[in-house]
Amino acid sequence: MSKCGQCIIKRLNPLKCLTHDELEKFSDHKTSLFIKKGENLMTEGNAINGLYCIRDGKGKLTKLSTNGKEQIIKFVKGGDILGQRSILSDEPVGLNATALEDMHVCFIPKQDILDTIKDNGQFSLNIMKIISHQLNEANILVSQMAQKPVKERLAETLIHLEEIFGVDNEGCIDVILTREEIANTIGTATESAIRLLSNLKKDGIINLVNKKIKIIDKSSLKNMSEGY
Repeated sequence: MSKCGQCIIKRLNPLKCLTHDELEKFSDHKTSLFIKKGENLMTEGNAINGLYCIRDGKGKLTKLSTNGKEQIIKFVKGGDILGQRSILSDEPVGLNATALEDMHVCFIPKQDILDTIKDNGQFSLNIMKIISHQLNEANILVSQMAQKPVKERLAETLIHLEEIFGVDNEGCIDVILTREEIANTIGTATESAIRLLSNLKKDGIINLVNKKIKIIDKSSLKNMSEGY
């Protein structure tokens, strides 16, 4: 099991401000988990007793509607942490966290997190910043779903996915999503998402390479996302 102090992932999240002793404590108490593609790391409505730190892999955070349809709220990758809101609010998990590919995750017990929040002001501040940022993201998502046409939401989502995951050696967005997952991200039917992607390809704005998407004309996509 790798030591937290030696993990380069910590520079991407609040763990970067921990002292040597705090990192050693986390290392001694943490559990390393392997989450296979398609498996849930967190399940909506369940209680959790710790914080998850993603070492590598990609995942999605989703919410189920009353009719059982999935809405993708956010995408996560190595360096992201999950569960901080539930730890502080002492409430059940509000979203499902599912692996889009195999993931290695570290689980840090709740009491260790709470003790460190009390003792390390910078760690506490960084946790609060993440929660505040996520609240702002949720507000933006609600606004987009209510105000933007689905075509604009798709354009914005493709740009956002490239910003999150980067591109692979072929220049494609470095994540594989099904057409249904894309539809569930922008809040539309799968058939509608397929048609919109096909139109973007026909217009030379994107290219579809097997199951991946390559942005060809980012300027046009950006204009589309802004309603031009």
